[in-house]
Amino acid sequence: MRFRLQGIVLTLVALLVFGLGIPLARSIAAGAQQDLFLDRLTDTARFASLAQRPLLDNKPWLLEPDLHRYTEVYGVRVVVVDQDGRPVARSDAEPIDLKAERLSDPVHEALAGRRSQPAGVLMPWDDTPLVLAEPVLADGEVRGAVVSVSDTGSERADVLWWWLLLAAGGILAFTLALAVAIPVVRWILRPVHRLDDATGALVASVVSGREAEPVGESGGPPELRQLGRSFDRMAASVSGALAAQRAFVADASHQLRNPLTALKIRLGNLDGHVVDEQSAADLDAARVDAGRLHQILDGLLSMARAEASGGELDPVALDEVVTERVADWSVVGEARDVRLVVDTDASEGARVRMPPRGAETILDALLDNALKFTAAGTEIRVAVRRDGDRVALSVRDHGPGLRPDELERALDRFWRSPAHQNVPGSGLGLAIVSELTAHSDGELTLDLPEGGGLRISMTFPAA
Repeated sequence: MRFRLQGIVLTLVALLVFGLGIPLARSIAAGAQQDLFLDRLTDTARFASLAQRPLLDNKPWLLEPDLHRYTEVYGVRVVVVDQDGRPVARSDAEPIDLKAERLSDPVHEALAGRRSQPAGVLMPWDDTPLVLAEPVLADGEVRGAVVSVSDTGSERADVLWWWLLLAAGGILAFTLALAVAIPVVRWILRPVHRLDDATGALVASVVSGREAEPVGESGGPPELRQLGRSFDRMAASVSGALAAQRAFVADASHQLRNPLTALKIRLGNLDGHVVDEQSAADLDAARVDAGRLHQILDGLLSMARAEASGGELDPVALDEVVTERVADWSVVGEARDVRLVVDTDASEGARVRMPPRGAETILDALLDNALKFTAAGTEIRVAVRRDGDRVALSVRDHGPGLRPDELERALDRFWRSPAHQNVPGSGLGLAIVSELTAHSDGELTLDLPEGGGLRISMTFPAA
């Protein structure tokens, strides 16, 4: 936008310079042409008046001393012709070709009794001499004509200098316009840039639960400053609404745990007291539903903690956390005949910055999810690699995986594949992992590796 605004300013200056400069340059050239024409016309008319008596007396050579002196002083060549167009007197010894195209027409016009008319604009590159022819009249009859041939070099040089001065003025105007436009455009766009930065930061702040940085009074036009204040109010409202929503989810989940726990205890106390077969089946179903509801509440609490985990990120040795969590989950893996394998190169260092307990939460969610779907007799591979300034973490299982069209939806909250509805779960595990990865400035991808299963990969900036 800055370049567009500067372009608009410079375009307006260019239109102003050309709109005024070109007519002014043409006026200067036309004025120089007019002054030269009037000056030479006056001298030519004077010689035409002086030539009346010598032509009537047939003594045209009497004019030659005045013509010689005029040429010596002004450098203008003059020739006097009779009624038949033959030269009878000239200002120097060098003859003038009156049959040349630029001379023949003015001579014929003068012998026809017509006076010279102003020529066009005097251009610096046009070296055509100025030719004027005035009729010599005696008793109303044309007796001959006086022709003057003037070099225009001096006048053209003056016009050129004036044009160069105008060009220098135009360049100076462009320079001044650019010098003024740059700070003015920056002043205008300063609040726009701050709004753009604040808009991008608002998304990260809202997602991470941090307070949005206000735009404030950052200079610029009053209208844009008012827009910045409106943006601050909007950002505060959005952050407050989202914080209230997260607090409600966390509070509601926490408050529901107590009556749910009591419900599970009461259902357990009914064991042995229900003798009817149908009632016993209903009791078992109620206990399963209560357990599933308890699992969902635990997931909601974990999600609320993940969404509210903004603020400062702590450095974490990811390879050490992986080794620790895999060791704990290996007990569950052995019970299900699933081997957990760690693939890491600790020599290169795998330190990243994450929210407190973020790495443990991610690994617990991924390993729990992988153990649910991995078949017995297979393995789950957890890999940690350092690649330049990035650290990669991946968990690959050998379960049924997902369809390619389900990979994008797998991160949605409460979404579960139709093929896995019989597997216990809340559908919040990958959503929690996605939230924590985003808070850690990381990227998360899902793919289907060769050999089946699902691979969940994350990359984080190295700390």
